[in-house]
Amino acid sequence: MQIHENFSLKSFNTFGIDAQAKYFSSFASLNDLQELLQSSSSLSTVNKQLSTLILGGGSNILFTKNFDGLVLKNELKGIELMKQDTDFFYVKANAGEQWHSFVMHCIENNYAGIENLSLIPGCVGASPMQNIGAYGVEIKDVFEELEAFHLHEKKVVKFNLSDCAFGYRESVFKRKYKNEFVILNVTFRLRKQPVFNTSYGAIEEELKKMNVSRLSIKAVSQAVINIRSSKLPDPKLIGNAGSFFKNPTVSQHELSELQRIYPGIPNYPVINQSPITDYQSKLAAGWLIEQCGWKGFRDGDAGCHAKQALVLVNYGNASGEEIYALSEKIISSVKEKFGVQLEREVNMI
Repeated sequence: MQIHENFSLKSFNTFGIDAQAKYFSSFASLNDLQELLQSSSSLSTVNKQLSTLILGGGSNILFTKNFDGLVLKNELKGIELMKQDTDFFYVKANAGEQWHSFVMHCIENNYAGIENLSLIPGCVGASPMQNIGAYGVEIKDVFEELEAFHLHEKKVVKFNLSDCAFGYRESVFKRKYKNEFVILNVTFRLRKQPVFNTSYGAIEEELKKMNVSRLSIKAVSQAVINIRSSKLPDPKLIGNAGSFFKNPTVSQHELSELQRIYPGIPNYPVINQSPITDYQSKLAAGWLIEQCGWKGFRDGDAGCHAKQALVLVNYGNASGEEIYALSEKIISSVKEKFGVQLEREVNMI
């Protein structure tokens, strides 16, 4: 295993930002990872512990500067059917597997439950970290368990559903245990008999366009692929990290006030709300951004995509600082116009 110095990360993040890692390597096994972490100790100075960044598909990250530490690319591969019972298949995928390829593998084998998550960029390891979701489905809905390696205690730890404390694009790995664990593999609980979720977004409309007479997980997947392809730029052609902002949550009172001024403001209820909390709704961040005039905006090579205002893009040689500065302006304008605070979904480095 070779550790590279002053290594360009341009081809390792979907924004295509030309940041550099002080040190870079990759691992394809737990032994590789342990050896690299041991090597990183010798790279650290007497007074400074070397920072470590685990990189998957680089699809949810924005480098605003060079990384003055060790970047380790997760290349753990493999998919395995662990067991099955009357209702479910339990499928384990290693963290370095490409997410969409894993979804396609499940569809080919009639493992149902993640077809709505087709064409999401990134790797399997990032899926529980972000609790990725789309079209009415989130990872928490199909999650069984995961194994992760503790960077400091040097041991493998299992996490079940409650351990992960999943929220909207949140988990313990983004907050409580940030930079403490390397996710090694994830086991999913997938249905033998599909429960179709087609009411969200334009899935039903797209299925009609496709002339689908008999619903299947393959048809739902293709409908999602069609919709995403029509609205979202391909990172191979235009640098981006998908949705840059989370959809904000507001109270019933805040929603009523906004509806009084903007009667057509899109909103939908937060799922699984506690009865003791104030009723909450989510707003469409893309709509808010579009109303502020940002959709299609471009300043140099940094811009807001012409078809989906949620997506910030790098048209060529934008720096991470320029993308970040644009996001700051968008957040300020939405706050000023609607009184709503947007939060970034993308991780900042």
